[in-house]
Amino acid sequence: MATRQRRDRSDSVDKELTDLFRVALESNNAVGKEIALIAVGGYGRAELSPGSDLDIVILHGGAIEGLAEIVNAFLYPLWDSGRAIDHSVRNLSEMKSVISSDLKVALGALNARYIAGNQSFAERAVTDISTQAKKRMPSFLPELREMTQERHQRQGELAYLLEPDLKEARGGLRDVTLIRAIAECAEISVPLDRVASAESSLLNIRDALHEVSGRNKDQLFFVEQDKVADLLKFTNADELMAEVARSARTIDFVLELMWHQSDHQKGKNFLKFKKTKAKSLELGLSLESNEVVITDSFNIADDPVIGLRAAATAAQLGVPLSLGSCERLAREMVDLPTPWPKTARAELVRLIGAGAAMVRVWEALEQEGVISRIFPEWNHLRSLPQRNVLHRHTVDRHMVETAVKAAALTRSVHRPDLLLIAALFHDLGKGFAERDHSDYGAELMAPLAVRLGFADDEVNILTLLVKHHLLLSATATRRDLDDPATISTVTSAIPDAQTLELLHALSIADGEATGKAAWSDWKATLVSSLVHRCQAAMSGILPAQQRDLSSEDIARAESGELHVALRTGDGDFIIDIVIPDRTGVLALVAGVLSAARCNVRSARTRSYAQSAVMTWNVVVDEHLTPPSEADLKALLTDALNGKLDIPSRIAERIRNFRMLPGIPVPPPMVEVLNDAATGATVVEVRMHDRPGLLYTIASAVTATKVEIKAAIVSTLGAEALDSLYITELNGAALSSERAQSIAKELQEKLQ
Repeated sequence: MATRQRRDRSDSVDKELTDLFRVALESNNAVGKEIALIAVGGYGRAELSPGSDLDIVILHGGAIEGLAEIVNAFLYPLWDSGRAIDHSVRNLSEMKSVISSDLKVALGALNARYIAGNQSFAERAVTDISTQAKKRMPSFLPELREMTQERHQRQGELAYLLEPDLKEARGGLRDVTLIRAIAECAEISVPLDRVASAESSLLNIRDALHEVSGRNKDQLFFVEQDKVADLLKFTNADELMAEVARSARTIDFVLELMWHQSDHQKGKNFLKFKKTKAKSLELGLSLESNEVVITDSFNIADDPVIGLRAAATAAQLGVPLSLGSCERLAREMVDLPTPWPKTARAELVRLIGAGAAMVRVWEALEQEGVISRIFPEWNHLRSLPQRNVLHRHTVDRHMVETAVKAAALTRSVHRPDLLLIAALFHDLGKGFAERDHSDYGAELMAPLAVRLGFADDEVNILTLLVKHHLLLSATATRRDLDDPATISTVTSAIPDAQTLELLHALSIADGEATGKAAWSDWKATLVSSLVHRCQAAMSGILPAQQRDLSSEDIARAESGELHVALRTGDGDFIIDIVIPDRTGVLALVAGVLSAARCNVRSARTRSYAQSAVMTWNVVVDEHLTPPSEADLKALLTDALNGKLDIPSRIAERIRNFRMLPGIPVPPPMVEVLNDAATGATVVEVRMHDRPGLLYTIASAVTATKVEIKAAIVSTLGAEALDSLYITELNGAALSSERAQSIAKELQEKLQ
């Protein structure tokens, strides 16, 4: 699916349309008259994908006798054949007038091309309308930019989407058309050579998508990615999506460069670049046209630190590092010595510490391969996709975004430099299927930290941070914070309060960079609570054996009566329930909530006196009103009395859910953790979420005649993480064999 094939496809269509148009002219005695068939837009560029529309204009000089008959004679055979046609019929004056007022028409006219009819008339007309379009483009630029920004906001970033629109998303084919249009009209330097390869790659992928789907479409869904990858001979879908990301990032980089240049307009012409006088910043660096530039007279080979110094200066000023400087660095820079001098390390920290301003500087260096030159470990991670619903970005961009978030937290830690470095490299071990990315990342971090010039104790801290960067969030959301064993899990891995402080900040930065599906106020609160308890333990203060309950909760629990309270939370609903405790009560409440169309996002439950004290975070099915406290209490009462058929209600929800299309998901994972709790066995379930899941899990576990003493439930995006603390009915701990048997039964039940 190369450029040649798209041109051949266009040539074939040209011949077909030429024949049809000639017949239409001959049958209406119009041969030689001022009428012609013109291709515009993508067809005008001779870039036809298998399912592309044909953008054409029937252009005439005016007063053509029998014009309607000519048009119908030409179009009807095309419509009958099923061709997708986007056409208009205009005289030259009308065409020029529409170009002056309609941005879309003006963009299409830039690529106007003669196909058939009166050639001399057509060539004059194409010249006229192309010239008119170029003249109007400066006045259209503000509107074009606004439309582009709105489209980007609506469609998202092509490089990081799981199911991207290859045309409309930021960095897609629509942006290539925009770049080429402005380049044709502008007095600014647009590096089109950078765009050509990226455009060709995306066009090839779209062509393959059209072939495997049999439709004219631009959105690359999960179910089609493997087929497209096979057709284009990629190793797998991950390799395909990495190529999409690389291409999109290149296109987006050039587009941003073009906007930056257009912001420095001359007079009222938005497309005339104004060069400003250079302002010296420091040795070898100047500010020119609001960009940091490595001066022409400076010998880059004499200063190994100049690249980092230039990048840090640009980021700290909040301006780009010039393209020319990035290109010079790629050609002329020399490797830093090992270990790095302190100045180099300081400049790296200064670059990362700039926060959001570092992103475009880092991306500019990425585009030239400078980052991979400085950090060879980075090359493996470039545009590496993360095909799960939690992550918004490729691995490399996620690490950059984590560093950005970490920059906002530097005042909360004693060693901000270690926080920033750990944030930038925390996922260094990803992309190696056979290795745990945290463990392998720590292995890679150690020699990297030595190369950067950190002392031995600092290397150890950085290694620990990378190795355990998921420890706090995983422990806080999957373990009982009141259990001393939970606190010991953290304090045995993290040796001191200062490292714990750094790990806490890294956890926040990592979570925020991942997205709302993985990080919420609820999760942040749990992590913070865990950290405070660990800090207390490190200070010699024993953790509480039970969570603190309000006097009201204690009174309700001791009364043994049912209590329900509903309140709003962070975009969801929080339901506080105190209910008489008995075997299977967790499944009962989970079933009632599912029957009430409440989807559980998190839950925490503990036994107190003769009651279960529960807090549930739920969201309600779209377009439904949340149940009232009275409704829930009535349902729970019926369930307690055996009057509510929970299994049938859950079964109906599951049946309806399975009728909906979905992405392929891995099988459920059930794991037994014998040493994760004091006096109980933890059974952990990880699987794709579905209606009534907690009810199914709790019912299956209860059926094995064990007691669920506590439960910690969380939903991260489309994935559910449920941790059940179980004992024998008499309160005794489970044997390893018994626990494994229960886990096996549960695994089979969830398949």
